[in-house]
Amino acid sequence: MDARTGWLALLLVGSFATLAAVKAPHTESHAPAAPALTMQAFGNEREFQALLAKWRLEAERERRTAEKMAMAAPPAPASAESTTLDSVTFVGSGLAAEGSITNVQTSGVDEGDIVKKHGDHLLVLRRGRLFTIRIGGDALQPISAVDAHAPDADPSGTWYDEMLVSDGTVVVIGYSYARGGTEIGLFDLDTRGGLRYRATYQLRSNDYYSARNYASRLIGNRLIFYTPLQINAWRLDSSAFLPALRHWRHDATPQDFKRILPATRIYRTDGELDLDDGVALHTVSICDLSAAPMRCESTAVLGPSGHVFYVSEDAVYVWATRWSDARQPNAASVFRIPLDGSAPGALKASGSPIDQMSFLQRDGYLNVLVGSDGDGEGMWSSDARAGELALLRVPLGDFRDGSTAAASGDYRPLPGLNFENHDLHNRFVGEWLVIGAGTSWGSGARDASHVAQAVRYATPGPVQTLRLGHAVERIDALGRDAVLVGNLGDDLHFTSVRLGDSASPVSVFVQRDAAQGDERTHGFFYKPRSADSGIVGLPIVGGDASAAVLYLNNRGLRLDRFGRLDASRRRGQVDDGCKASCVDWYGNARPIFVGDRTFALLGYELVEGRTVEGPGGEQGIRERRRVDFSPAAAIAR
Repeated sequence: MDARTGWLALLLVGSFATLAAVKAPHTESHAPAAPALTMQAFGNEREFQALLAKWRLEAERERRTAEKMAMAAPPAPASAESTTLDSVTFVGSGLAAEGSITNVQTSGVDEGDIVKKHGDHLLVLRRGRLFTIRIGGDALQPISAVDAHAPDADPSGTWYDEMLVSDGTVVVIGYSYARGGTEIGLFDLDTRGGLRYRATYQLRSNDYYSARNYASRLIGNRLIFYTPLQINAWRLDSSAFLPALRHWRHDATPQDFKRILPATRIYRTDGELDLDDGVALHTVSICDLSAAPMRCESTAVLGPSGHVFYVSEDAVYVWATRWSDARQPNAASVFRIPLDGSAPGALKASGSPIDQMSFLQRDGYLNVLVGSDGDGEGMWSSDARAGELALLRVPLGDFRDGSTAAASGDYRPLPGLNFENHDLHNRFVGEWLVIGAGTSWGSGARDASHVAQAVRYATPGPVQTLRLGHAVERIDALGRDAVLVGNLGDDLHFTSVRLGDSASPVSVFVQRDAAQGDERTHGFFYKPRSADSGIVGLPIVGGDASAAVLYLNNRGLRLDRFGRLDASRRRGQVDDGCKASCVDWYGNARPIFVGDRTFALLGYELVEGRTVEGPGGEQGIRERRRVDFSPAAAIAR
């Protein structure tokens, strides 16, 4: 039995065994009670404190035992034979809405980004500052710039990476290692583009950073966070680790944190939890931006550690796994935490998703691509091998109290391709799930698999193999179809894929001597012009420009060059006096489409293009004008 057969066999047998255990009668004459419709919360604060006291006692016993063993005999020196990889455990810490300029995963659910549009203005978050640029009325004019942090706060040790806009409120999301927790900065935006600092709030949480996912979501005026809190055996005082919010001021103290998660909003699974194996409070916090002061409420599930989450239009899904037996069937718990405040549901499952793009909630089902070796998306865990793959499809009604597991028939093995040695990328596009692999790190891009898979996720049918001439480092939607982007050697390839009755590559565009300038989903944007035509925008690096945004014309899935907008050729980097977030973790370039106008955000420059017609009637984009909105340029103005 090979690795593939072994994992799938364990998965299916384990699912059957779990279902049998749940459904088997406890006595000959009485059937077991049906699982509860939802998870159950602690009845009161006393029940929750009793669990914390139990964990404190267990931790103290383990500490005393360890001390006695240490006094009994000195530890044996480590040897090359005793320390192997097998004995070491490594633990790691769209669809655009109407008028949106962000490539989001779920229509109607905005995601934090470095550039947003509001009214006649673009807002840019860069290197610890917030900028506005007027574009209304054919303008291209910097208006204002403010620090992205509280005036009385030291910004060092804090990363301000995400921005959202709701009505006239600009929200800047950051994580402070100095002060601890997620920072939420609120700024007032007036109709002329002026910015004024309003307030900063701190939400107690662990570090939210992910190489692929984003920390914040926005639905209407509701700001949504998934903030896991790892439970430490030596910090079980509820005042020290439970979700809490404080209004920042220069003389703020830990006592200013106000708890926003009562015990009656903490839900439990049916299984025993072991602190040594990792336990977390998987917390969803919803903040009302229309309230003054801002109010936040939390709901949490107490379960195994995990770091993969997905936000649908009405719920947050969290995939948590017992790492000690992660490769065993049903070692994972999938939590569904509704956004309307109702009780969560849970379901046991096997394997692990790669990242948030592995999920899709639609038509009453949750669809998830899982891998036997996936480690989630904490830091760069999503850039590791996934192992053998299967597609899980379960009705939302199966999410109950967590005592039942997904049935074996809910998993669909996806055999035929070996993605084990490369970074996996996946995306649901229309009625299809598309999967590919590749890496842009070093020479790995030259050796990556040059095939992809496409499968209809909701209906039976064969898994289709797409033969490509390049690696797959990005999968995105071209309306109802797809584009697969990746390198072959030093050249960047774009392959359009028709997703109709079958899946098939259609055309390839090659940009010589180039690579993606941004690997995150927000770096890409597609502006449709009709059902089968539109413009692709993607930042690139390499060749004769340090940075640029490349635009391609899509006409019936034929991809042709539309042009590109380049950054200035400057003699050295201008000193901007950066005090915070001085590394562009979330990239610094974006294609932007506003009505009939096309822009490229390139560092501190906003470049506007214009459509021109060539001698053969073909259209393309050329630079019309640009503006430098950097702090140095503001001083010069």
